[in-house]
Amino acid sequence: MTLAVPLLVDEAPRTSLPTPHPHALVEPEAFAQDLQALKQELESSLGEADLAHARKIERWGRACSLLGYATAWLMPNPVSALLIAQGNTARWTMMAHHVTHRGYDKVPGVPAHYTGKRFATGWRRFIDWPDWIHPQAWRHEHNVLHHGHTGETADPDLVEMNTEWLRQSRLPLLLKYAVVAFFACTWKVTYYAPNTFLEWRRFERKRAGGPDEAGTPSLVTAFNPFSSEGRAFWWTCLLPYAGLRFVLLPALFAPLGAWAVLSVFANSVLAEVLTNIQSFILIAPNHAGDDLYRFEGRARSGAEFSVRQVVGSVNYATGNDVVDFLHGWLNYQIEHHLWPSLPMTRYREAQPRVKALCEKHGVPYAQESVFRRVKRLVDIMVGRTSMRAWSPAPRG
Repeated sequence: MTLAVPLLVDEAPRTSLPTPHPHALVEPEAFAQDLQALKQELESSLGEADLAHARKIERWGRACSLLGYATAWLMPNPVSALLIAQGNTARWTMMAHHVTHRGYDKVPGVPAHYTGKRFATGWRRFIDWPDWIHPQAWRHEHNVLHHGHTGETADPDLVEMNTEWLRQSRLPLLLKYAVVAFFACTWKVTYYAPNTFLEWRRFERKRAGGPDEAGTPSLVTAFNPFSSEGRAFWWTCLLPYAGLRFVLLPALFAPLGAWAVLSVFANSVLAEVLTNIQSFILIAPNHAGDDLYRFEGRARSGAEFSVRQVVGSVNYATGNDVVDFLHGWLNYQIEHHLWPSLPMTRYREAQPRVKALCEKHGVPYAQESVFRRVKRLVDIMVGRTSMRAWSPAPRG
């Protein structure tokens, strides 16, 4: 017999809004069993259609990049930059994100470069996913640390903790918003690339027999060219991508004249800013908001872990391929955190059924417009609101 355990026990309110009483008594084991049955059903029918869909989404992203550069040489303009930015975002949030999670490994006949182990490795990095972020660093920081510790203090992407310095700052609120805007425009190179790289390097040192390194690495370390970490970051992440995006690609248009080269360079820079803003809007709110929970310790069971993935994540509007493509396929964040290794199409299939299971078992399920979620995110970052505290009920 499974005892009904109130998993969501509120501590003293930490938000500007009243922290509500838990929605219901949750039986985590029963919830987890229903989820497991749904997962098995979804995985049992994986096939060529899943791979064909991934190839289609990849074509859409590459078409955006191609159209962007096909017009980028004419003059600096927002249309070309937006297309290039969308192509960049598609390679990260849709292809790299799902393939490195091994989302297509179980599909029969999947090519090697669509598998989590081979995607963006070696020379294919510059074909599959050219970015500031090193693919191996992403695999460790995102797939292992973030997904293994979602919303915990050990989560390297916990927004509330990472912006505590800004939340506690005495800066005027307007200046706090300006700081948020700066990071929104630059966060791939100022946050994600160094954070993933330093976490990866720390893991490699530990695997080589080094001691545990407590605390969060200082991101400034990565940009210091006089340190070994800094030099490695420059040569591994910064220079390869900057050389490709801002030197080699504009230089290819040299036969069309100096104006063409300058235009491609300007559009590439603008595209970089736009893809930062776009990915910030799509990614950063996924686990931030005064209606979501953060966690002080590890889950006591796999069942509780599943509940945490739901109450610590949020979905945006869902629908068809166009809607999902524009959301970077990050609008199914709850389903993705329950089952990171599913193909993209399966999240759309699972979403209404997961929502129904949450209603059945009394598990809060957050879904809102991405723009409303950005507002909640910014409020967390500047200290106007806080995440809800989670404390599991004592046993017995």
